Amino acid sequence: MDKTNEVLNLGVGRRDITPAVGGRLYGYRPDVFSSSVNDALSVTAAAFFQGEAKAIFISATVCLISSVLADRIKNLVAAETGAEHIIISATHTHSGPNTCGSAGWGEIDAEYCENIFVPRISEAAKEAVSALKPAVMGVGTVRSRVGMNRRQHNADGTISLGQNPWGIFDDTMTVLRFSEPCGKPVLNLVHYGAHCTAAGMNTEITRDWAGVMLDRLETESGAPAMFVNGAEGDVGPRLSNGHTTGDISHVRELGGIAALDAVAAWRNAKNCKPADIFAAAGDLVLPLKPRMPYEEAKKRLEKTPENEINIAGHIRQHYKDIIAAYDNNIPEETQMTLPQTLVAIGDVLFVPFPFEMFSEISLRLRRYSRFEHTLCMGVTNGSHGYLPSRDQICRGGYEVDVFAMGRAQPFADNTDDNIINENLRLTEKLP
Repeated sequence: MDKTNEVLNLGVGRRDITPAVGGRLYGYRPDVFSSSVNDALSVTAAAFFQGEAKAIFISATVCLISSVLADRIKNLVAAETGAEHIIISATHTHSGPNTCGSAGWGEIDAEYCENIFVPRISEAAKEAVSALKPAVMGVGTVRSRVGMNRRQHNADGTISLGQNPWGIFDDTMTVLRFSEPCGKPVLNLVHYGAHCTAAGMNTEITRDWAGVMLDRLETESGAPAMFVNGAEGDVGPRLSNGHTTGDISHVRELGGIAALDAVAAWRNAKNCKPADIFAAAGDLVLPLKPRMPYEEAKKRLEKTPENEINIAGHIRQHYKDIIAAYDNNIPEETQMTLPQTLVAIGDVLFVPFPFEMFSEISLRLRRYSRFEHTLCMGVTNGSHGYLPSRDQICRGGYEVDVFAMGRAQPFADNTDDNIINENLRLTEKLP
């Protein structure tokens, strides 16, 4: 598509989405409720319009967004703005409201979603479209040690959540620096993959370490900044206490390190230039495992304690889903189809994943991609749980257990290969 006479236009909108104190915090247990606000939560929308290509990126400082809710928001924003391609991401803080809902972690906060979350996302998106102006883009990268592999290998061969100093993780932090052609800053977009769990199971509402990073980048650059989490499924924050969770002091500590890296990447992105935007939409076809036999599911359910939380509640729900599928005569399937939208801005390709995928998946896709910068967006456009790389499934552990016990028919063990190849196939639709 020839875009010689068209320029990229960018607009930014933001709204406060901080919930009232006293609500359930999502990410650890269903019995954790907020007692105060350490820093306000927000949603930032960036509208990228060029001719007929119209995309809006939305970054919300919450843990996860259910697939049903994400679809609803995307449809609403598309209808209100005329944008065809909507991408909505969660930054994955574990110190925010429940916008997903799942067995073991508590029900979705419907009142919050209806009265604050959805309407303010809509307002931010419409503000972004109303603020459109010509923009140019620069790309800066640094090697960052904010994250580290969190699948700790124990002496007995088990895997626990902690720190794995020799484990794989994606250490590239990328900052897209957008400005007006005259040089006035408009927006900075930070991409990096790591859990926002530095605060631990605290009761303060917070954006976690990413919030400290964004605040400093905004001060240094003079422009709004938004964070898009990457392949954080097996990556935790690199905390000084040797764990994958801490407290508010660790938020400030790690956030300061992340701020140094983000500002350095921003300063590296000096050569801002015009960029074209292209998008491609299609379906990803992913394989499913066969359904567990009915009697086996019933026996396993009988052996699981009731009212369990976290992963135990998730496993119990898995058996209940299998039994319900048989009782309701739901046909067994061999594959699941997920809608996908790829957006390319200049030499940067954005690849949404409605998963908490392992870092190897992102690294492999980047290696195979023809784009200079391929940014995999984790916990984006919905939530289908963890997506481990196949080599880690045999080791087990928390993330693998969640993956293996998802819905009545979990995804197949080679889903990593399939989702990489399906996305590469879709990139062929892009110029």
